[in-house]
Amino acid sequence: MALSDEDLDTQYPHAARIWNYWMGGTDNFPPDRAAGDAVAQVYSEIVRMAQYSRQFLIRAVSYLANEAGIRQFLDIGTGLPIMQNTHEVAPNAKVVYVDIDPMVANTPLEGAATFVQADYHDPDTILSEARKALDFSEPIAVMFMGVLGYEPDDNVFRDIVSRTLAPLEPDSYLVLWDGTNTTPEVVEGARKLAESGGVPYILRSPETLASAFDGLQLIDPGLVQITHWRPDDAEPPTIEAYGAVARKL
Repeated sequence: MALSDEDLDTQYPHAARIWNYWMGGTDNFPPDRAAGDAVAQVYSEIVRMAQYSRQFLIRAVSYLANEAGIRQFLDIGTGLPIMQNTHEVAPNAKVVYVDIDPMVANTPLEGAATFVQADYHDPDTILSEARKALDFSEPIAVMFMGVLGYEPDDNVFRDIVSRTLAPLEPDSYLVLWDGTNTTPEVVEGARKLAESGGVPYILRSPETLASAFDGLQLIDPGLVQITHWRPDDAEPPTIEAYGAVARKL
């Protein structure tokens, strides 16, 4: 399905395209780059955070596919494909990508991966559409990778996660990371994003992020900075973003 001019509004910065810009992609426009640069001027680590987040995805998905035996992934708020996407890290798995952005949802894919255009505030629709491609009698890994800050209410944030996981079988998994309000620079970066016309992004404390994993079994090393989750480097860098992988009991 081709995008109409109304669907593809390039006059204002858009979250998926800003992130694409930070990741070094080309699916972005001047307003997206201006917003991304405004954040980087006060929080220069944002570009590294984007890169580290993809490395975290690679390590988490590799663990789930190769060690936990997961063959199905529901990647919610996936953003624009760039490199080493979930279906490429786990090529033998079925992957459903979910995003509200029509530019994302109309991206062509090969293999056992499909897109669903939906808002993560509507888990019922996401789950209904995902059932068309995934087997809900088998474990599924649900992924929220740096996207839940667009929901400002902590209770709604937790409800989105719990409602999405509710119908899944035991031994399913949650993978979640998000930026945290742990330094003044990253908080100022979030303020600049909103000031430049981007959708405001709510930075939470690590303790609040941890509440999304209540009732689940955290996989070692638990909720940590994303660079410190099973790192490849002996001395991983620090970053204002925390994430974890957890198993549904």
